[in-house]
Amino acid sequence: MSVVVRRAIRGWFACLRAGNVVTSLAVILFLLGFFWTATLADSGSPRKAVLRVLAWPGYADDDWISAFEKRFHAKVEVTFVDSDEALWARMHSAAPPPFDVLAANTAEIQRYAHDGLLAPLDLSLIPNRSRQRPYFRQLDAIGGLVTERTAYAIPFTYSSMGLIYDRKQIAVAPHSMLALWDPRYRGKVLDFNSAQHNFSFTALALGYADPFRLSPPQMKTVARKLVELRRNLLTYYTLPEEATALFVQHRVALMFGNYGTQQVESLRRAGVDVGYVIPDEGALAWLDCWAIARNSGNRELAYEWINYMLQPAIGASLTQREGLANTLTPAPGEEPRAGGQHLVWLQRVESTGQREALWQRIEAGDRLRSFRQ
Repeated sequence: MSVVVRRAIRGWFACLRAGNVVTSLAVILFLLGFFWTATLADSGSPRKAVLRVLAWPGYADDDWISAFEKRFHAKVEVTFVDSDEALWARMHSAAPPPFDVLAANTAEIQRYAHDGLLAPLDLSLIPNRSRQRPYFRQLDAIGGLVTERTAYAIPFTYSSMGLIYDRKQIAVAPHSMLALWDPRYRGKVLDFNSAQHNFSFTALALGYADPFRLSPPQMKTVARKLVELRRNLLTYYTLPEEATALFVQHRVALMFGNYGTQQVESLRRAGVDVGYVIPDEGALAWLDCWAIARNSGNRELAYEWINYMLQPAIGASLTQREGLANTLTPAPGEEPRAGGQHLVWLQRVESTGQREALWQRIEAGDRLRSFRQ
């Protein structure tokens, strides 16, 4: 409250005590005029639009946000998640969801679009798509992004899940994920602790047409194959830091690289001479995309955000800071075939529950014969 207003109020009380009605009315009129003017001034000043972003760490750095806010005279509020489950929960934390734009992988995008949580995209409002590599502009060729000729998401960043091997122990790069079962590497193999990915990459290695939609007989065959893999395993890992420590300490020869090139860089920083290969049958890969929430309160700004994220400077920073590939330039050391066709983007699986139940038995050490029924 200003000094002038405080003095006017004190004067008003003094007039009332003195019984000076005329003067007190004059003070009241002054105060009403003052507050009316202040209200008009406040209403005349432009308020910043707010963009609510739901994303993974590393996808909305502070300097990127500051530049965006300055350019579009907006305020960006970011909520970070650390798992697909957390992302799903956040999107269901209110009705309507309190977010405008979100980042999710292809499998989740398919799930969200199916449940009516995403807005159809007008691709003409994202001109920076022209900067992307041709493969990533062909949205209908990437499963999960287009439904009934309607696009729901734009590729942003990705990582393959290939094989990481110790060059000192394996002179020639392996050509298939089946190398994980090679008896020469008994006790020297690391595998990622995941039901979904293990069933999918094994199905891919066995030549199944769709590693995400397994028939009951295929499911049993894959389960038995994963039981056999235990003969070669040192252990399962969960975090990339854990994998690096185990690789170094136990002189691991071969590893299913769930975190791809991020793990390669971590191991090389730890002093290990490792190689990285995409198997002949292809490799699973996650592709994170930007999408707009169906109940977004600011779609115009959401489109600007997606377009902004496709700038070369953002892509270069993403690769440099996070070790992740961007969709504008080839990943360091990447040699994709036929436009990247050998990367198999994650899709929804036939039965998450069944895979999880079988995986618990495999991880617990159930014997092979129990999976033959």
